[in-house]
Amino acid sequence: MTENSRDLFDLAGRVAIVTGGSRGIGEAMAGALSEFGARVVITSRKQEGADEAAHRLSQAGHDVLPVACHSGNEDQLRHLVETTIRHFGKTDILVNNAATNPAYGPIEDMSGDLFDKIMSVNVRAAFTLSNLCLPIMKKQGRGSVIHISSVEGIKPSPGLGIYSISKAALIMLSKTQAREWGAYNIRSNVICPGLVQTKFSSALWANKEVLEYWNQKIPLQRIAQPQEMTGLAVFLASDASSYCTGMEFTADGGYMIS
Repeated sequence: MTENSRDLFDLAGRVAIVTGGSRGIGEAMAGALSEFGARVVITSRKQEGADEAAHRLSQAGHDVLPVACHSGNEDQLRHLVETTIRHFGKTDILVNNAATNPAYGPIEDMSGDLFDKIMSVNVRAAFTLSNLCLPIMKKQGRGSVIHISSVEGIKPSPGLGIYSISKAALIMLSKTQAREWGAYNIRSNVICPGLVQTKFSSALWANKEVLEYWNQKIPLQRIAQPQEMTGLAVFLASDASSYCTGMEFTADGGYMIS
């Protein structure tokens, strides 16, 4: 055990993959992991989006490799891992952040195809990518898998049914990984953000009346900024959380107790 508690958060020499890292929470987490010393691979569905985010992050002094990857495509997920290994030789940290939610409404109005699309990106991609990274992490004797779920996976809101189902599944995926992979010193944990001001969630905050509705439900009376999710990501990626696995950590301004 290190003598200096600050050293527990040091990520120097480690390699992280952050899916959906070209904007919002993913981009903020990629920057924070890099700031603490990690070399980071970020993904976006299109290379242009990944390149633009990498440029922004590099201007802030971060070491970031952009890779185009559609999380719903298993071949592209495999290419992502192969590219990471080719450039950096390993991967220590996996942040499964990419997600989709193309519809809003009651579940009886949702099609099976829509259900499959959401589950493919939000759950199956995390399952597949984790399994692709597993042999690498096993060989090096350590690893940290961080799934970005949502408070919606714990307490669903109206209109977000399938999204909530997918985020709940992600929590159980993490617990299963933690139980099965702990023997390899591979940890798996979940971050459950509340409402964060990103493009992804704009339908829930862009309208002033809707925003006021949410603010009234949150004890801190405001929604979060992406940077407010990064502390948990650094903690779970680092040795500071070396005895934490199979847990979900909420960052929701108190929403779950309201």
